Amino acid sequence: MRACIQQRFHQLPHTRFSFLHPPRIHAYTVANVENPSAPSREDYAYANVFLWNTMIRKQAENGDITRDPPLLYYIQGLRTGLRPNGQTFMYLLKALVCGKNVNEGEEVHASVVRTGFASSEFVSGALLGFYVANGFIGQARQVFDEMPQPGLVLWTLMIRAYVCLTLPGEALELFRTMRRVGVMPDMVAVATVISASGLLGDLGIAKTIHCFIEKSGVEVDAFVSSTLINTYGECGSLIDAYRFFQETAMKNTVVWNTMIHQSLEHNNLDLGKQLFDSMPERDVASWNSMIRGFANVGQYEEALALFHDMEISFYRPNTLTLLSTLSACASHGALEAGAWIHSYVNNNDLNQDGSLDSSLIDMYSKCGDIAKAIQIFEESPRRDLFTWTSIICGLAMHGHGKKALCYFSEMNESQVSPDKVTMVGVLSACAHAGLIEQGRRYFQSMENVFGLVPKIEHYGCMVDLLGQWVV
Repeated sequence: MRACIQQRFHQLPHTRFSFLHPPRIHAYTVANVENPSAPSREDYAYANVFLWNTMIRKQAENGDITRDPPLLYYIQGLRTGLRPNGQTFMYLLKALVCGKNVNEGEEVHASVVRTGFASSEFVSGALLGFYVANGFIGQARQVFDEMPQPGLVLWTLMIRAYVCLTLPGEALELFRTMRRVGVMPDMVAVATVISASGLLGDLGIAKTIHCFIEKSGVEVDAFVSSTLINTYGECGSLIDAYRFFQETAMKNTVVWNTMIHQSLEHNNLDLGKQLFDSMPERDVASWNSMIRGFANVGQYEEALALFHDMEISFYRPNTLTLLSTLSACASHGALEAGAWIHSYVNNNDLNQDGSLDSSLIDMYSKCGDIAKAIQIFEESPRRDLFTWTSIICGLAMHGHGKKALCYFSEMNESQVSPDKVTMVGVLSACAHAGLIEQGRRYFQSMENVFGLVPKIEHYGCMVDLLGQWVV
């Protein structure tokens, strides 16, 4: 990559970086001698660094770093005598995160050390974020450990990095170290470590952190409240979650929604409905939680009734609302209701990007109207894994095995890789069509071609397929 950057550098027009050239700065210095009120050499040097940083920042914002790599701008600036500041490195690392350029990031890291910015908390935070975004938690921890006295921001970033990479044990251990060295957490740090205890699923640790919050006097805002409710729920204690919900004074809509969500996750529909009815103010997320919660436990009629209540209450449903409602229709076999929702989607232009097509195909397939499912697929602007899988499984379900396999061939030609659900549909299609040898080949291709390890449902399809041969 470095060689490519060097080659690209020599191909660039000379004028692109003309504002960085030393002769310009020399001319500014002469002008300053002739006119003492003119800007100084230092003023122009600062202005050039500002422009330099702006060019790098624009690359990060545009996201197109293949045509003009940010490191190229950085190297050219160094060659013209500019000295980077903290913003230079922060913009550069942000641009490199967008392109997942690990090797270039390591070069920038070396430059950070050489220029003495490794002790800057903001630059170290950008470096840490770069390594975490690319999955290199070891290098991120090295950056953290090399800081002589990391501040609260860096402690929080490192703890959050462990949480994001689902390493809750390491996050909690680092929090203990943070407290031992006398760094007091703020609301963000507390919410992060609460999330770590939720990932660990340890109710005792969650209660310990809750106790620490109460004793330490850390301000509890709505974000901390909702995180703690969610963590108690993830640790299996709806009782503790509800007790804290009743005690806390910070009850905005997000906190209410979190408590409703946990009630429904624990299949306590009565509590969820009671909370929903008691809410001082609802939003779309409140309705979504209720619809999804009732659909998940098989109460499809209630889920559909909630959707209609939402619609007449003048709340505009979003994609999540419609996905949950269509799922309820599919599971309930409610073709009329599903068709009404489809009409509602079309009349309100809620599916312009085709994101609902796979759910619509699935709904019509499960409700018995496979012709409509095929029509939606053929008209869909979005041929992704989910739409292909929906139509293949739908056709297999209706016994149209050969047509399902034709779509699977088109899917492969479109270079869309199947997943395990797709392969269940493919093997089921082979069973319906009595294509034993073809089914064998598809089963073997799961590991050999697609890298998918067969599960019990795939073996079940093969038993059905081979059972026909025995008979």
